[in-house]
Amino acid sequence: MAGGVEAGTESDRERAYWVAFHHVAHVGPASIRRLQDHFGSLERAWTADGRKLRAALTERAVAALESARRELDVSILMASLDKQGIEVVTLGDAGYPALLGEVPSPPPVLFYRGNLVPEDDTAVAIVGTRQVTAYGRAMAEQLGAGLAQAGITVVSGLARGVDGIAHKAALDAGGRTIAVLGSGVNWIYPYEHRHLAERIVGSGAVLSEYAPDRKPDAQNFPARNRIISGLSLAVIVVEAPERSGALITVDFAADQGREVFAVPGPVGAQKSAGCNKLLRDGARLVRSAEDVLEDLQLDRKLAEVAVQQALPLGADEHRVLAVLSSEPRHIDEICELASLSTAAAASCLITMELQGLIRNAGAQHYVRVGR
Repeated sequence: MAGGVEAGTESDRERAYWVAFHHVAHVGPASIRRLQDHFGSLERAWTADGRKLRAALTERAVAALESARRELDVSILMASLDKQGIEVVTLGDAGYPALLGEVPSPPPVLFYRGNLVPEDDTAVAIVGTRQVTAYGRAMAEQLGAGLAQAGITVVSGLARGVDGIAHKAALDAGGRTIAVLGSGVNWIYPYEHRHLAERIVGSGAVLSEYAPDRKPDAQNFPARNRIISGLSLAVIVVEAPERSGALITVDFAADQGREVFAVPGPVGAQKSAGCNKLLRDGARLVRSAEDVLEDLQLDRKLAEVAVQQALPLGADEHRVLAVLSSEPRHIDEICELASLSTAAAASCLITMELQGLIRNAGAQHYVRVGR
């Protein structure tokens, strides 16, 4: 059997075996869940004998795993990713994108270049046709830049047309953007976007559920669209004919409970036919980034973040926050539990209410609402 992983923390080793199983044919997310349930960890599953594996896997999957174990050295695999500057986040990691983790069947492993940060939980996708008109270009630029300037991460698929325009507009505005690929991160497609991809790596991430050397394939692109919508609070369709691939992203967004926005176009314009149909069917009309911020109430959320950053918590605020929960608690009880005077506690409560961390439930009772 080829080598396993002995060094590193338990979470590092478990991540390595997530990646290893990603390279095993006939072992998908459902199989991985069964292995975890049966063995308690993927590390133990990787080294289990065939008889025990058959309790969780089909005969075909067991054969594929036994073959992979003979050929794959997990330590070398992870060292190679590290050498290439490729990061890995798995469904079991605290750093896995929170929104994506909520969707049905989230990808168990993501490979990426760049960085993923908590602020990316406030993201909006911009998608549309590859053969964009001057009107579509202007709207994609306006929306990408406006959202980025408001602190929203722009998500798209790095395709020609609307995708690439939105990525570039977000970067030019000094914001963050994430590109989701239908290939591995070592295969930038289309090729002419390789320089744009490098810019994205510096201010966001280029990511994929596919192994780094996986070449682009037509069947990969519809599947990657579920990740574009899954990473986002909402999907904006800028310009799309009735049979546009961008509308596949809309279908995923609807299944995932995401909001759908569409830019209206002239009646009878082929490139706007898909958007106009979406609007007829109930999508939200969008004219500017401000429409999106208002409809999703992101303007309020971002204002709260700004206040939090301007007014960092002190020791007393942390003590008050520690005794609050989703159950209302009276200020007298807060004073007692936090060992603070009424005046000190009241000052803390006012500050944290401005920060959006707590809420006055009435009659001097307070609840915790922030993280």
